[in-house]
Amino acid sequence: MTDPTAAIELRHVEVRFETAALHFDCTIATGGIVAVAGASGSGKSTLFHLIAGFEDPDRGEIRILGEEAASKPPSERPISMIFQDNNLFAHLDIATNVGLGINPALALTDEDRTTIEDALRRVGLEGFTRRLPPTLSGGERQRVALARALVRHRPLLLLDEPFAALDPGMRAGMRTLLSELHAEEGNTILMITHHPEDVKALADSVLFLDQGRIIAHDTLDRFLERRDNAAIDRFLGNA
Repeated sequence: MTDPTAAIELRHVEVRFETAALHFDCTIATGGIVAVAGASGSGKSTLFHLIAGFEDPDRGEIRILGEEAASKPPSERPISMIFQDNNLFAHLDIATNVGLGINPALALTDEDRTTIEDALRRVGLEGFTRRLPPTLSGGERQRVALARALVRHRPLLLLDEPFAALDPGMRAGMRTLLSELHAEEGNTILMITHHPEDVKALADSVLFLDQGRIIAHDTLDRFLERRDNAAIDRFLGNA
């Protein structure tokens, strides 16, 4: 039975590779920030690609906001995804990069341009419209990627290690910004991270993957209290 409160449901989803198979079963409620953690190679990026539609499962069912997702290409899913390398076009100015989130053909109206300027203001980049990505810091480029996601107004946001290239100060600033934007938008956020600090600062709940399976799906408090799994202990730095 479909859960009417769920943002995402994965039912007996399996992806097979030559030497391994990944298995995912979970239900993610709407409106929260979910940290997706686990060692490299545990299946985190594959999980995101399945949800976003960049990869198809070999079996199982994926439902997004109550609707079966298999027939929908990535562009038709109610999802924005930000990769750790930003996916900005170096030869296009910041306003144009953000405008691609509204219309890939860049057929933008005056109202669209106002929306772009507002999104840049919200991420702290007011006045940056004509700058080029290579002139920005890593944190500023991530803010541009967030602005592009904002103008799309999708209810789900997937962040694939969005702070990976940032120093600790920039990470803290981006975490604060993301938390503020989430409070404004009320969207559902899934964020892949290798840093316990990101989990503690941002997440309402945690999906933890190990060897291609979801071995924990807990509230933040419950996850931080766990002492029953070696992989989780390593991630949290428990003795």
